[in-house]
Amino acid sequence: MKALYNAYRVLATVVGLSIITLVVVGVPLKYAHDWWPNFWPGFLQVGESGQRLGTNINLYLGTAHGFIYMVFVLVALMLALKARWQMGFTAITLLSGTIPFVSFWAERRAIRRVRAEFPEVSAR
Repeated sequence: MKALYNAYRVLATVVGLSIITLVVVGVPLKYAHDWWPNFWPGFLQVGESGQRLGTNINLYLGTAHGFIYMVFVLVALMLALKARWQMGFTAITLLSGTIPFVSFWAERRAIRRVRAEFPEVSAR
């Protein structure tokens, strides 16, 4: 149980940070030329350094985030089965991992529940 607990905590944090980076940094840099065509000429235009950076963030971090999210879902499901979470609690926890910033709330909520039901997992 402790290994699942620790894996869940790490994966939830990584998934949360990666989706925030994608939504707050990658997507705006990649598509800023469509939204604000004259905002930062020479940096955010098509083919320029800012737009290329956004494209690369979306490509590489987006791909990594997808794979990490799949592992997160498996670990969260295993933890849910082991901790005997209800279907609704499990679904909210998994779906919240797809929403920037909300993923941290869901992780905290799940961790609080595991600690309350299994105090030995958080003992050092």
